[in-house]
Order: sequence, then C-alpha cells, then structure tokens
Amino acid sequence: MKWKEYPRNIKVRLITSFFNRAVASAVMPFMALFFAQEIGRVAAGLFLILTVIIGFVINLVGGYLSDRLPRKKVLIATSSLSALFFGVMTVSLVPESNWIWLFAFAYIAFIITSSLGRPAIHAIIIDSTTPENRKAVYAIDYWLVNLSLAVGAALGGLLYMNHQIELFLLLSITSSCLPVAYAIWLEDSQASRLEKQHDNVFLDVIQNYQVAFRDKPFVKVVMGSMFIFAAEFSLNSYIGVRLAESFQTISIEGFKIGGVRMLSLLNIQNMLLVVCFTFLISKLTDRFDKKKVLLYGLIIYSVGYIVMTSANSWYLLLLFSIVATIGELMYSPVRNAEQANMIPADKRGSYSAFSGISFSGADMIARSTIILGAFLIPTMMSVYMGLILMFGTVLVYTGLFGKQAESETFAATKTSL
Repeated sequence: MKWKEYPRNIKVRLITSFFNRAVASAVMPFMALFFAQEIGRVAAGLFLILTVIIGFVINLVGGYLSDRLPRKKVLIATSSLSALFFGVMTVSLVPESNWIWLFAFAYIAFIITSSLGRPAIHAIIIDSTTPENRKAVYAIDYWLVNLSLAVGAALGGLLYMNHQIELFLLLSITSSCLPVAYAIWLEDSQASRLEKQHDNVFLDVIQNYQVAFRDKPFVKVVMGSMFIFAAEFSLNSYIGVRLAESFQTISIEGFKIGGVRMLSLLNIQNMLLVVCFTFLISKLTDRFDKKKVLLYGLIIYSVGYIVMTSANSWYLLLLFSIVATIGELMYSPVRNAEQANMIPADKRGSYSAFSGISFSGADMIARSTIILGAFLIPTMMSVYMGLILMFGTVLVYTGLFGKQAESETFAATKTSL
C-alpha cells in the first residue's frame, strides 16, 4: 500500500502523532528525574504513581466520550487544552519564577486532557481502514512510533539538561499546531455513535465497559498482550537494574561499556532495527498465513527476552535483542490489526481505551520483577519470564483465532520455550 493510497485521516493521524511523540518523548522520560530533583524522591514517586492512576481512569472516560461525541471535536478540544497546559509548564520554568507546584498542576492537567483524547486518536485508524489494509497501516504506525521515539531521545539528550525551557517551548509550539491540523484536514468518518443507556452518566460509563469486559475473546487478547508487553517493559526495569549491578564492564578501543551503557545500546539497537526492517519483515510475512506469523513471531520474541533476562555477556545480550526484535516485528502488526477487527463499530473508542489495560498492567508486572529479582537468581527469573510469555501467547492466539487453536499453541510454545 503506497502513501498516496492512504485515506486522508490516516495521513493526518500518522503525521501529527509522529511530531507529537517525537517532542513529548524528549521530555516525558525525564519527568521522574525532574520531580525527584525538585520535591524529593519519595514525593516524586507518589506523585508519578498518582498521575498513572489518573491517566488510566481518565482514559476510560475518554473512550466513552469518543464513542458518544464526534471524534474530531473531542480531538480539537483535548489537543487545544494540552497545548495550553504545555505553555503553562513552560512559563513555570522561567528561572525567575520556577513555580514547581504550578508545573505539577499543569502536568496533571496535561495527563487528563491527553488521556481524554487518546482513545479517539486510536479509534481513527479503525474508522478509516478496512480489515484488508489495517496490517499495512499498523506496520507504518509502528515504524513511525519507534522513529519518533528515536528522534525524541536524541532531542532530549541534547537539550534537556542545558536548554530545558527551549525544549518545553518547542513542545508547546508543536502541540499548538495539532488542533489546527485536526480542524483543517481531519474528517469525521465515525460510522456510528454509542447510544446513551442511562440518564446517570457514571452508570452509563460503567455499563459501556461491562460490554467490553464480557467480550471474552477480546479480554483474552488484552490480558495476553499485557503478559507479552511485560517482557519488553522489563528491559528498562529488572534487566536494566540487573545489568547496572552485575554486568562486567568491557572496553572497546578505550571506550568503556558498563551496565547502564549496555542498556542504552540495547534500546538504541532495538529502535534502529525497527526503523530499518519493519517494512521488509512485514512484506516477507505477507506471504504466509497470519496465524503462523503471529504464533512464530511470539515464540521468537519470547526466546529473545527469556535469554536476555539472565544473560550477562554483551554478545548474547545484543544477539538475543535482535532475535526479540525480529519476533516483535513479525507479531505486532498482525496482533494490532486482528485486535482492531474484533472491535464493534459503535464502541471503537471504548474498546481502545479498555485495551490500555495491556500497557498499564504490563508496566506493573515489569516493576514487580525488580522486587522478585531480589529473591530469585537470574536463571529462575528467565523461567518466570518464560511462563509469563507462554501464558500470554496462548491467551492472545486463542483470543484472536478461537479455541481450536489452543492445543496447537501449547504444543508449539512448549517445544520452543
């Protein structure tokens, strides 16, 4: 599928999301460091946990709103407010003022507005694609996400420490362009809207998500994805902590690589591989049955992270990071497209918001591995990771393709893992 063949809404969504993510990812990874320096580690930790909880709850509300109201209006309103709050954060950083509590308030407000709009922007892909072209669209979206993260990481590394205000100003300007782009180019292609069931809005939201929760195949995919994503998230939690503590520093032409630098290399390698090989692997896998591509992609991905969980040699870490990324490039577009195909037309925002459990749950599992790793040796952590990934693979595969695939999945994962 060529770029000129993409629907206009998809082009608008992909381009605006790229610029928004690129600048946001230059700032957001440093929020923990920023608040720890300003208000202390304990207070910063509690504050950031609060923002995660707020973001998750508001995301569910945003899913409901994006199904009840025109998505274009939801996006224009939420993106305009997000730009406003980025502007407030920028002003609060002016050296003469440095109002940390104003910054914190604006940050929470940004979390709320962005979480309200996120389900609508995800639902646009489903609204504007067909089951036949969704895999191709999700492949380019996946590629652009990783490219924007790479650009953002470079921007953050160059500007955050010494040019903080300029970086936030750039983010404010970029964010201000988004509602303008939505207003001019975005078309409201929402096929149908969710009908109100209760006069009480709170009950209506709960009833709306009860429908998603009762959709057992979709719940299996969401929960299975949570276990699968937990492996990737563990790279910057348990694996990162383990490397920082036990990785033996190596020297290449006088350049020393310790555990922290090794973690950075793994992240950089992952992003470069995704940017360079997404379309090649997607084109190669198009020749094969999507069920097999998903299953074997998940198995290859699992093998990579199982080894990385306990490996302490640089060549094993780099090699199996490549293995894991190849598996990810195989399974991810198929999983995204097939999950989208499961969503009812009038509940695309709500289902997209509900699927956010995959990411928040995976983050919690990944963080818990740090605690578990204090009691288990690395090889036992690899066994634990293998069990999580096998369970996740079974849930995703059977959720997407039915019960008849269950025995086949168990046999394949047991043989490979």
